[in-house]
Amino acid sequence: MTSRLPGFYSLPVEERLRLVTALCDLTPHEAQCLLPRHGLTLEQADIMIENALGVMTIPFGIATNFLINQESRFVPMVVEEPSIVASASNVAKIVRKSGGFAASSTGRRMIGQIQVLRCADWQTAQDGLLAKKADLLGRANASHPAMQARGGGALDLEVKLLDDQGDSGWPPMLVVHVAIDTRDAMGANVIDTMMEAIAPDVEAITGGVVYLRILSNYTDACLARAQCTIPPELLATDTMEGEEVRDRIIAAYAFAERDIYRAVTHNKGIMNGIDAVAVATGQDWRALEAAAHAYAARQGRYRSMTKWKQGENGELIGNLELPMPVGTVGGATRVNPVAITALKILNVTHASELAEVMVSVGLGQNLAALRALVTEGIQRGHMALHARARGASLSKVQP
Repeated sequence: MTSRLPGFYSLPVEERLRLVTALCDLTPHEAQCLLPRHGLTLEQADIMIENALGVMTIPFGIATNFLINQESRFVPMVVEEPSIVASASNVAKIVRKSGGFAASSTGRRMIGQIQVLRCADWQTAQDGLLAKKADLLGRANASHPAMQARGGGALDLEVKLLDDQGDSGWPPMLVVHVAIDTRDAMGANVIDTMMEAIAPDVEAITGGVVYLRILSNYTDACLARAQCTIPPELLATDTMEGEEVRDRIIAAYAFAERDIYRAVTHNKGIMNGIDAVAVATGQDWRALEAAAHAYAARQGRYRSMTKWKQGENGELIGNLELPMPVGTVGGATRVNPVAITALKILNVTHASELAEVMVSVGLGQNLAALRALVTEGIQRGHMALHARARGASLSKVQP
């Protein structure tokens, strides 16, 4: 199977679906669930959320041409913005010619937190928790034995004292951090269950009162990285040499690195691609957004998520590293048939694979936006697609 399908965008919708069905070995039911009125049912929606009234359909598309770690990928994207799928596919074709994206990921460590107040002796409380670390980790794992059976579970425990009152006047507090390997699950429910299970023990050990016991969405020990290296000749346009495009892209990155007004828009473009894949595959895209933007400000100033530079041989080198708390089991990936089918199209089975695809898409989306911005401007291709959508709505949509 190859994701390089010249002319795919020009095929009728039915032919695109037939081709992807064959290439990805979809069953008739899996293919049909991508069609209007055949995807998420009202009964399934009622299970997923409270007070369900119906479902809202958003276009489900496929970005072609992606080559990630030398493996071709069709990338499912659910998004209403006309230019996102097109730009992802176009830039993936450029990157593919230079070897594709190289991606990797770290371990799957997530963090659970327990907040403790009203301790009579903070040092004694802290020492007591550390002395009972093994017992607390054991109790946490006993609350969710299936996770430990799969090779994950609670791995480590740290304690920190927050005693800087500043202008708030708040009293000191202890925060217990538990590092948990959630394997292929995003893991929010697992972590929350574990934190609630050990909260009574934390109170007994510290003599304090537990307030919050919940996961943290700042997943800085659950990272994915992508890199691409592109010879300048592949960046050239009809009116601009590749070296000039390269230099302008690096200058645009430098702008985002130094200026928050530019950085926010720059990073929003990265998340355009990541969020579209997240929605298609049933991920908590809000958690991804929160973690990504926090990570962009981890050094005390909000900056560009990507980094672009010139290599020793004149090539353009791009890097993106972000927290990627995604999952391939549980949640919507178990209930929503469209998300289940999207994961099959993407051909991923482990959360680490999905994270590597998503960070590669984010890097590609940024390259596509920067190349457009520094050459013809964003509006030419962007507004052409908007005009096509407007024309279709005026001519085809019935009141």
